[in-house]
Amino acid sequence: MSVDPARVPVALDPAWLDRLAPGRLFSLEGRVAIVTGAAGGIGRWLAAGFGLAGARVLLTDRHHDPSSAIAAELRDAGVDARPLCADLEDESSPGRIVDGALEAWGRVDILVNNARIHRRIPMLEVTRDLLDHVWKIDYIRAYELSQIAARHMVDQGGGAIIHIGSISTEVGLEDVSLMGPAKAALVQLAKAMTVEFAHLGVRTNVLAPGFLETPADASHWRHPTRGDWILDRTPMSRPGHPAEMVGPALLLASDAGSYISGQAIYVDGGFGAGSRWDVPAGTGQAEYRAWIEAGRRIGGADRRG
Repeated sequence: MSVDPARVPVALDPAWLDRLAPGRLFSLEGRVAIVTGAAGGIGRWLAAGFGLAGARVLLTDRHHDPSSAIAAELRDAGVDARPLCADLEDESSPGRIVDGALEAWGRVDILVNNARIHRRIPMLEVTRDLLDHVWKIDYIRAYELSQIAARHMVDQGGGAIIHIGSISTEVGLEDVSLMGPAKAALVQLAKAMTVEFAHLGVRTNVLAPGFLETPADASHWRHPTRGDWILDRTPMSRPGHPAEMVGPALLLASDAGSYISGQAIYVDGGFGAGSRWDVPAGTGQAEYRAWIEAGRRIGGADRRG
């Protein structure tokens, strides 16, 4: 079918205008979201963001107490949130997780594959057992969860799947020969799933964080030189806050991203874009301290102190 440019309407379509109000465009009202690894630094914020956008949220994690506490906080904020303790070491966990959403709410509209394990270790020290372990959690379980959820989404007429990737899929980092390639495989999986499912209404994308203020990245900021190295090479000269993952995630999960699939979006402060020439060591750290002292804000939150 060809499109005749002369027949493309010039006037603004009222039906589209009605959809473009941000409160509606990014709304997840009536949808059911699953977030794995929901007790972690990123997962808890994604669960909160989705819930506050109107979704009912299933928070899954192998740690019961923190995920239950986060779900309780969200319920206090008016979110229909439920925890589910599920260890992805267990082969039955993908089915149990999706069944948990179906039993609670009868559908699944959004899946966020956020759970992962990470071992920073020189490649020559990696054992076969460790290699198998990381790939099982970081790739195979995400694949299985996506397969099960996609089946239900296709039957419903659509849905959105978001794999949480990593900056290490874009750049090589020392001692990251395990997670980096596994997360890169999720980028290719998103493309393959797009080819198979996009015409059936299921969109799949990757959201890849850079270096954030999370427990997973805490060792970088405590390190005597690594934190400076990161900030010197990050054009924004600061770490990200995990809440800054929520906006892009809402884009990919909601109608705002209705024509986006098979993509990897990096939330990295510009790290993957490159860095400035001739930056003396420690420049990024100095700029970050000045930024905090000036009371610069992210989303209205004062970062001083």
